[in-house]
Amino acid sequence: MNAYPVTPAEPVESDQNEIAEWLEAFDQIIDEEGPIQAGELLEALVRRAHESGVEPPTQLHTPYKNTIPAEQELPYPGDREVERRIEALIRWNALAMVHRQNKKDSGIGGHLATYSSLATLLEVGFNHFFRATYGDQPGDMIYFQGHASPGVYARAFLEGRITEQQILNFRHEARGEPGLSSYPHPWLMPDFWRFPTVSMGIGPINAIYQARFMRYLENRNLIEKTPRKIWAYIGDGETDEPETLGALTLATREKLDNLIFVVNCNLQRLDGPVRGNGKIISELEGAFRGAGWNVVKVIWGSDWDSLLARDRTGLLLKRMEECVDGEYQSFKAKGGAYTREHFFGKYPELLELVRDMTDQQIENLHRGGHDPKKVYNAYLRAIEHKGGPTVILAKTVKGYGLGSAQARNATHQEKKLTEDALVSFRKVFSIPVPDEAAKEGVPYRPEKETPEIAYMKERRKQLGGYMPARDKSQPKLQAPALDFFADALGGSRGRAVSTTMGFVSMLRALLKHPEMGKLVVPIVPDEGRTFGLESAIRQVGIYASQGQLYTPHDQDILLYYREEKDGQILEEGITEAGSMASFTAAGTAYSNYRLPSIPFYMYYSMFGFQRVGDMIWAFGDARGKGFLVGGTGGRTTLSGEGLQHCDGHSVVMSSVYPTCVTYDPAFAYEMAIIVQDGLRRMYQKGEDVFYYITMYNEDYAMPEIPKGVEEGVLRGIYKYKAASDGKPVLQLFGSGPILNEALKAQNILAEKYGVLADVWSVTSYTELRREALAADRWNLLHPAEKEKQPYILKALAGAEGPIIATSDYMKIVPDQLSPWLRERLVSLGTDGFGRSDNRTYLRKHFEVSAESIAAAALSRLSRDKKFDAKKAQKALQELGIDPEKIDPARA
Repeated sequence: MNAYPVTPAEPVESDQNEIAEWLEAFDQIIDEEGPIQAGELLEALVRRAHESGVEPPTQLHTPYKNTIPAEQELPYPGDREVERRIEALIRWNALAMVHRQNKKDSGIGGHLATYSSLATLLEVGFNHFFRATYGDQPGDMIYFQGHASPGVYARAFLEGRITEQQILNFRHEARGEPGLSSYPHPWLMPDFWRFPTVSMGIGPINAIYQARFMRYLENRNLIEKTPRKIWAYIGDGETDEPETLGALTLATREKLDNLIFVVNCNLQRLDGPVRGNGKIISELEGAFRGAGWNVVKVIWGSDWDSLLARDRTGLLLKRMEECVDGEYQSFKAKGGAYTREHFFGKYPELLELVRDMTDQQIENLHRGGHDPKKVYNAYLRAIEHKGGPTVILAKTVKGYGLGSAQARNATHQEKKLTEDALVSFRKVFSIPVPDEAAKEGVPYRPEKETPEIAYMKERRKQLGGYMPARDKSQPKLQAPALDFFADALGGSRGRAVSTTMGFVSMLRALLKHPEMGKLVVPIVPDEGRTFGLESAIRQVGIYASQGQLYTPHDQDILLYYREEKDGQILEEGITEAGSMASFTAAGTAYSNYRLPSIPFYMYYSMFGFQRVGDMIWAFGDARGKGFLVGGTGGRTTLSGEGLQHCDGHSVVMSSVYPTCVTYDPAFAYEMAIIVQDGLRRMYQKGEDVFYYITMYNEDYAMPEIPKGVEEGVLRGIYKYKAASDGKPVLQLFGSGPILNEALKAQNILAEKYGVLADVWSVTSYTELRREALAADRWNLLHPAEKEKQPYILKALAGAEGPIIATSDYMKIVPDQLSPWLRERLVSLGTDGFGRSDNRTYLRKHFEVSAESIAAAALSRLSRDKKFDAKKAQKALQELGIDPEKIDPARA
């Protein structure tokens, strides 16, 4: 027996005849039974082949042609001529807007090429598919390709929703007049844009989780079931971002037939070809088909249909499959004669096929994404598909219609055209403006009674209203009173617990709240048990769109793993990006679904702002509300985990997000005050903020709430424990569990060295800094009025001596207050990489232990001539401090 594989022999004539008979029988089934029945037969044959030990070839790619044959297409329902004129007007205004602005304000930017390739794909949707409402329910949601924003503005301008002044102020937002933001930004245009998308990859992953969240709300009977769709427009170059394709299997697993991706395959990244040596459409088809998506390819326009029909040899399709995208780019950049020679000219039969066509006709052969009929049929198939998501891979030309700028490597960087090119564009698209106005990039809007404007408005009326549009209304909830969290306020009565356990207890109470309970959306990537969520899992269940199809092995215990179709917890698996996308969907539901859902996203604090910071930034842009809860917070509290898990900087990173309110609480009662106030601000008052709250896994006794501390907790600082006897000569600041180290240091200083200190709990350096900056700005702008005093100075009135400020985070956290505390402030923190050890040794290493705090206090007092320097040096030795130890920031 030959041990080596052999090349299969060519089929003999009898085999060829048998294959022909099978093909003839299959063709008969297609003709008589239809393509669906034929597909079911093929599926059955593949199953039988597997059962018989025959491995059918993997089919992740289909021929490089349109998925929908011409004979299966339905007629286009709209007025093609009127829609052509509308699209031309939008193209002009998009071009004019960017060109004009760059002509008078060089370097202001903007993009021409993306929308020029996307226009038909959007216009077919706007005229026939994008529903703004379904009865009294919200309608479809569209994630627009960010660089195409000028085209979306141009359409809204024709509809009368955007003024000419705004068009003329594109990218001029700081001049005291209405302007237009560069890209989709709900923060800047809150009644227009819904979703920030121009940071590439964010739109696709958010669209997937938005579609899943819609099903979550439907399955929990919180919103009505409607046929609404989530549309995501994506650039083919954007698919290189991991977030774009990283969650495809979720959409399949959840059977999200409410989700449609439209990939604008113009074959170019920002600098040149996406896959110059291959075909991006084929690559993406394999990725999406492999993930189980319904794939619809729209590659060739209708003018190719007759050529394909006349080609009896199969050479045309063969040539299409031979060419790579770098060649396809050249064909559109270099014109008809070049295409005749280099595409059709490879085979004499193909040259004969186009013998009667002029070079101009060859140049004008359309790609599928520019053919309204092809696009319409693809969209129709997508919305009718059941049981899973659909992706439409539409081939287009980047810079389509921009003359010499079309399909060039530098197309994306084109901001303005030459005057001759503008006049040429005006003529090609029949724009009724004079040449001189064309050269200046003057926008054009027909009178209201013209057929084009009437048609646009009627189509949008039939589809339920204008899009894009964002609902600014905010359903209000009554936040529970603070005593609702009585368990947290009462302390742990000597029992050692963590702030994580305190938070979970509050979360469970909220889940039982008669009004708010059903609106709470707990989200966790994985390791819910790390955060002590077993009891919550048992209480409300984990969401599973199909319910629990198995009997959990631990069903015989009280806190078994419970999944339900109407479960409330979103346990996402190991995906911080996916979890953040769910948080975004839930945190903006008040606008998108008119439902004020309240997300609590709990995660390892190290893997929040550091890992998905861009998505969090977009969440703020989208005016999202909710609670980010960073578990296992701090550099020294997570025993044994080491460098990659020890977070000493998340509160630094959170401070740069304008709408993020950051707190680092030490005790359960502080956390209760913060959560209650967050509910009040976001859901009762309607403020567009979100919260970042740290929580720790270190157990210690939680005290009962002292009287009158609520304002200090929320403002950022309050005196927690005064010196026991006598007048203090210094102040100790502590945050999180390090507050306990400050308390120990207070005792060491008093008992060993006779130095008295007050201890302060600092819950938010970020909020203190922001308030102080606001006071300083007011003082700067009102020199004739009495100065405002920042809260940090009011709180410290009468508190003398140096300030030793310590947290489990980097020194830059307390350093935020240095402009107001100046030379008084000594910051201790956890700069540097983490280590694997227990808390005692980690705090000694990072110099934030009680002994380190006491040593820093004595050293500073000696510098201020308030403590003997030699005694201070000796104290360091007594406290176990090595003055020659390497700086932990560099260790």
